[in-house]
Amino acid sequence: MSVIDDHGRPQPTPHGDEPTTLVQFLEFQRATFEWKCSGLDAAALRETIAASTMTLGGMIKHLALVEEYWFNEGLLGHKPVAPWDSVDWKADPDWDWHSAANDTPDELWALWRENVERSRTQVSEALTYGDLRQLAERTEYDGRAPSLRWILCHMIEEYARHNGHADLLRESIDGQTGE
Repeated sequence: MSVIDDHGRPQPTPHGDEPTTLVQFLEFQRATFEWKCSGLDAAALRETIAASTMTLGGMIKHLALVEEYWFNEGLLGHKPVAPWDSVDWKADPDWDWHSAANDTPDELWALWRENVERSRTQVSEALTYGDLRQLAERTEYDGRAPSLRWILCHMIEEYARHNGHADLLRESIDGQTGE
């Protein structure tokens, strides 16, 4: 991914193999998310629109959790790491979303970047000893384990969906728009 667009996003190569293409599209979605949420202070990261309680800060923390959940816990079967390991998820299933209001922008970005970097390393390592068909260590509610291919596609979808939310929130905060 040597071509970087005007917003700092790496453009996926049009002729990559399947693992390369999936990973590059996930990186593009991650970079789009970072672009949409960057440069804002704590007050802006707590802004909501209409009847929604969704904030960009909450979204940053939520996507950090999603990275942790699917790659560290799901794919590799590791136990959750801090701060996720100390949350009572049954008592507060939306902790990631609302607790972000107590974090500074620097803390939120550090958490997200740490989890993204861990995920990158884990996917890279997984692809050195297996292919996209390898199954996650953790099974889902129905007893089946998703493949690495499924997890990567799901993560692309997760970021794409939240990038749409980020578009709306960012435009309401400071008018910034873009693809």
